[in-house]
Amino acid sequence: MSASSTEERVLHNYFRSSASYRVRIALNLKGLDYRYVPVHLNRNGGEQFSAEFKALNPHALVPVFAEPGVQLTQSLAILEYLDEKYPQAPLLPASVEDRAYVRQLALAVACEIHPLNNLRVLKYLSGTLGVSDAAKNDWVQHWIRLGLAALEAELARSPRRGVFCFGDTPTIADCCLVPQLFNAQRFNVDLGDYPTLAAIDRACQALPAFAQAHPARQPDSE
Repeated sequence: MSASSTEERVLHNYFRSSASYRVRIALNLKGLDYRYVPVHLNRNGGEQFSAEFKALNPHALVPVFAEPGVQLTQSLAILEYLDEKYPQAPLLPASVEDRAYVRQLALAVACEIHPLNNLRVLKYLSGTLGVSDAAKNDWVQHWIRLGLAALEAELARSPRRGVFCFGDTPTIADCCLVPQLFNAQRFNVDLGDYPTLAAIDRACQALPAFAQAHPARQPDSE
């Protein structure tokens, strides 16, 4: 583990947040201790909307990562920061070409799939727009399946793929993929349609860093 005190490194997050889950995985892969500060996204109208939390992140989103001299709010920015600050167990490959490819995979999840099934989008659909639960679930499943099908096709044919998305050590692509597959299963998307992604997920879940980051193992898990 890092020599830095756990009290010096803080992660404000929610157990079921995909973006938070990514950062927990990365911290675990790098062996970095941190203090877990839960932010409940549904309780009391959403703790992320409190004045205290919005002072940390005006976007009212988790995660927020902080350590002395640094406070970051976007999960991909946090992952890249951690990889540059703590180079042990690198999350990006050595060559510029391979790093770009891994970022491409990570961003396909973080920018193309995840935002369309984010909690605030779903609440807007059901609340403001009055969409039924059935229609909301159709929405979620449609966009998840569309994105996962594209990733499955890309990774199934990729010569760069190994046990993980890239080669035989986890990268930021795996940090993003695993939480999205957890989210897909929450919404009853059958991973049997994506055998390459499912195999990568199994390989990741066999590692303690991924297993310990799972939502069910967090202190605020319900």
